[in-house]
Amino acid sequence: MRYIKFLCFFLVFQLTAQQGGMWIPSLLEGMNESEMQSLGSKLTAKDIYDVNNSSLKDAIGHFNGGCTSEVISPKGLLLTNHHCGYSQIQSHSSLENDYIKNGFWAQNFEEEIPNPGLFVEFIVRIEDVTNQMLMNVTDTMSPRERQSQIDKNRNKVEKSIQKEAWQDFKIRPFYKGNQYYLFITERFDDVRLVGAPPVSIGKFGSDTDNWVWPRHTGDFSLFRIYADKNNRPAPYSKDNKPYKPKHFLPVSLDGIEEGDFTMVFGFPGRTNEYLPAVAVEQITQKVNPARIAIREAALKVIDAYMKADDQVRIQYASKQARIANAWKKWIGENQGIEKSGAIAIKQNFEEEFTKALKIQNKEDAYGKLLPQFEKLYKEFEAVNVKRNSFVEVFLRTNELMQMAFRLIEVESAARQGEDQFNEARETMINRLKSIHKNYSVKVDRGVFNAVMPLYTTNWDESIYDTTALIDLDKALKLLEGDANTVVENINADPAYQFAKPLIIEFYTTLEPEFQRINTEINALQTQYMKALMEVMPEERYFPDANSTLRVTYGKVNGYTPRDAVYYEPVTYLQGVMEKYVPGDYEFDVPEKLRTLYANKDYGQYADKNGKLPVCFLGTNHTTGGNSGSPAIDAEGNLVGLNFDRVWEGTMSDMYYDPEICRNIMVDLRYVLFIIDKYANAKHLIEEMKLVHPKKS
Repeated sequence: MRYIKFLCFFLVFQLTAQQGGMWIPSLLEGMNESEMQSLGSKLTAKDIYDVNNSSLKDAIGHFNGGCTSEVISPKGLLLTNHHCGYSQIQSHSSLENDYIKNGFWAQNFEEEIPNPGLFVEFIVRIEDVTNQMLMNVTDTMSPRERQSQIDKNRNKVEKSIQKEAWQDFKIRPFYKGNQYYLFITERFDDVRLVGAPPVSIGKFGSDTDNWVWPRHTGDFSLFRIYADKNNRPAPYSKDNKPYKPKHFLPVSLDGIEEGDFTMVFGFPGRTNEYLPAVAVEQITQKVNPARIAIREAALKVIDAYMKADDQVRIQYASKQARIANAWKKWIGENQGIEKSGAIAIKQNFEEEFTKALKIQNKEDAYGKLLPQFEKLYKEFEAVNVKRNSFVEVFLRTNELMQMAFRLIEVESAARQGEDQFNEARETMINRLKSIHKNYSVKVDRGVFNAVMPLYTTNWDESIYDTTALIDLDKALKLLEGDANTVVENINADPAYQFAKPLIIEFYTTLEPEFQRINTEINALQTQYMKALMEVMPEERYFPDANSTLRVTYGKVNGYTPRDAVYYEPVTYLQGVMEKYVPGDYEFDVPEKLRTLYANKDYGQYADKNGKLPVCFLGTNHTTGGNSGSPAIDAEGNLVGLNFDRVWEGTMSDMYYDPEICRNIMVDLRYVLFIIDKYANAKHLIEEMKLVHPKKS
């Protein structure tokens, strides 16, 4: 029971309404419910999460394991971000049918396009299994012993889970392993593309506007979930029917105003709010600069080729977006940490923690935690920077090195037996085919020349002249024959010869050392989390994001990024036209949208002043994974679609500052306008339930 004593601390209610934190939806009754209502919400905790009745959580789906989506019609119509569905849109695009450039709109169920491998997962219920998972776990155990006991307990918990045959489950740690929750899930694997605006709308502003306010991006796409005749999950079949959801979100035509309550519901990926100051300092001053430099070098090459060649533009659209997203995020994160003074604030907090230990006579129990952090992070710095740089060069930016990196797995499997070798070879064959589907030798060679000098001084671009890996047929021939033949073939390849010593160094030195120190740091972080909640219970402790369902609430608000500058919280279609640059790949505007603007043909989607809202800001605490999350109003209606954060606030993954941290959402009136007026897909509008909550 000592592991959950700290839970009582969550019952302490603060008078100031919280506008930060990612809260577990099954635990909203009490403090969180009161805070939401003080911000203007009219929802109860059971409106949001209820096991026995339909509730908002039944409309929220984990989109392909990385984004969030929401059901917005009784026929399983699914809304998420354009960038979340980008790889699907790209996979169906060609020079003849360029859905990236021109958009796509299915006119009926038959035209909706299947997406093999794409899935959406819903949460059925959440259960606290802390006592079961931590049974017989003691403070005197080593990290290895602790994990071994937790693994034994996990096996017992898994055997006792009650669920339907078509359902699945996950057990996830919270509060750095001081608490555990079980999630019963339903996963739908037949998800079809319904609609997407052209990239000039869905990605308007591209890299220049990414992570930046003011924003004017219609970042949305539409899919549909299909189920079997019993409305249960099933593999793709032409006999499947549109899914009938337990709940779908009505869409508000009244929109938002500054000061309105907003709740973002979704699957945030990962945050580290309780890192010590020394960790934040190392990330922002050592690790991030190295990663930023490598991605910046790669992007300069990729961007130049994409602008010059339409084929390359299509091939590298998704890859470029993925590389650019984190690159710009890390830059903003560094700036936000510096602007907010987060490191100094954490240092001051640690001083208060140290004083509290002394007052409470707990120095023997927890007094060594902060000095141990200092020692470990000093030891960690060099390997942390180099390991992250290796990942950037060999796994994130250069595809030839990715292929070489994976080939070493084939060579390793060849020593383990025929079955292991054949499995590794088949995996490699599929990986090669996937890479070469959208591969340009000239782009990849340029990237190699740009990034490799940032990792090693010993590099040679001439390997591109002789390696078989840049040609799919030749690459596949390397894998023909028995294990010995394949090992001989790949070791004779110049690219593999170049990469192999660096990859071996990674596996034998970098990675083991990184994992050794990181394991010690994680164990210390678990103790630190427990100590904080025990010693300083008056503080607010929400669990870090871990890709599980969360609620974050706040208000529509502008902010001041720097002296004498205030950003209004809403942008309009007028701003799109002000940014318009004919023919520019970031700021071009389709002719039809320009005509609709010129005629002020906004239909029922204009605000009370006759203007068409495009995006708005909120104080909701979001991160990666919240892309595609619904922004829900005080009545439970859909008003926005979360897709980004402001540049200065990306540091909220490590430190949330309510003064400058803002999430960016597409106004649903703009989404409806594009579907209706721009795409003429009125049949999709007719599926939805449009409401006027402010007029009732």
